[in-house]
Amino acid sequence: MRGNVQAYIRHLKEHLGESVVVKGWLYNKRSGGKIRFLLIRDGTGIVQGVMVQGQVPDDVFDRFDELGQESSLEVTGIIREDQRSPGGVELQVTGLSVIQICSDYPITPKEHGTTFLLDHRHLWLRSRRQQCILRIRDEAVKAIRDFFYDREFILIDTPILTGAIGETASTLFETPYFHEGTAYLAQTGQLYLEAAAAAFGKVYCFGPTFRAEKSKTRRHLTEFWMIEAEVGFLDYQGNMDLQEELVCAVVGRVLEKRMAELSELGRDVAILERIAPPFPRVSYDEALKILSERGSELAWGADFGGDEETVLSGRFDRPLFVFKYPRGVKAFYMPPDPDRPEVVLCNDLLAPEGYGEIIGGSQRIDDLELLRSRIREMGLPEEGYDWYLDLRKYGTFPHSGFGLGLERFISWICGLDHLREAIPFPRTITRLKP
Repeated sequence: MRGNVQAYIRHLKEHLGESVVVKGWLYNKRSGGKIRFLLIRDGTGIVQGVMVQGQVPDDVFDRFDELGQESSLEVTGIIREDQRSPGGVELQVTGLSVIQICSDYPITPKEHGTTFLLDHRHLWLRSRRQQCILRIRDEAVKAIRDFFYDREFILIDTPILTGAIGETASTLFETPYFHEGTAYLAQTGQLYLEAAAAAFGKVYCFGPTFRAEKSKTRRHLTEFWMIEAEVGFLDYQGNMDLQEELVCAVVGRVLEKRMAELSELGRDVAILERIAPPFPRVSYDEALKILSERGSELAWGADFGGDEETVLSGRFDRPLFVFKYPRGVKAFYMPPDPDRPEVVLCNDLLAPEGYGEIIGGSQRIDDLELLRSRIREMGLPEEGYDWYLDLRKYGTFPHSGFGLGLERFISWICGLDHLREAIPFPRTITRLKP
């Protein structure tokens, strides 16, 4: 038998019969007379350590009573197979070194309110549920990057501080910027991606975005992560095809790699297993008719809110594309339908089960004068878009793109009630701490 090697809990099955050292924290404990059980976590998993009186030094056995939840430890022991234990193995303890005894840990196994847990978010991350969610998020992020890499997209890191507005001015965070006037925290990297698409053809960005929207719904954060893609010589229909491929690829990857975490969250994976092309596609007009048949009095030209999106997506067992929205409810850069100029060549992708919009996309205006007139029509400062207009002066080209909100996507995949659990440290209109 080899000497004591440090091993991560996730890999303990590779060390059957060996003496190892596990470094981590006490997740829970229980006593059964002359046998004492320690549940130890190290960030990669949980293992049960078993201490038997007489098989460990008395001082080690007696330290059990001092140990509080989240005490940090180095535990030495022999790895034994045990299918009843987490991970299929247990640690037969032969030695224990205490790094710190923790007492009065705030988050106990009892129920806690959401506000309390968010106030202690820095500690709440240690819970099994939160670890499952964030492992799924990590897997989805890796899948997204692989998806674009495999399709020869180039990653472009777009600015967080910007002078150009991509969406509505009412949801901007402003900050003074030296002698340049006012800067804004980016709502989107899209405008910069369009410039990069003219250089590379297929590009994407992945980073934090900010919306000063005073919303308290379960679907909104003031800071969230967004994946945006831009593709040259792609129309709005091909844009929907690309979005469909991305969603199917990521959901498939999570099902392949993170089934254990989905199961622990209690997620009905049968819903996710149905996610395959083709996704249903309905026009805005068709969607309005569906809503009218269900008692909605929404007039043509109005945007859909959360209630309407829930009704629409509830008719299908997979994500739903709604396309060609009225021009008045969409951004200035979306081109009119040549056959019907009151609607634009765009789409929203609605997740099933009431999770709402997870992707918004469109073809982009590639005509210089039309784009300039739309900027003026929206009352935007034309001088802030001089470089953006240059893209239509020098080698303009048809192109399309989209943005996927990561937290909404993860919330749907995990079946969460609120997307604040889908990000490590959520920012809402009432929360800036921790």
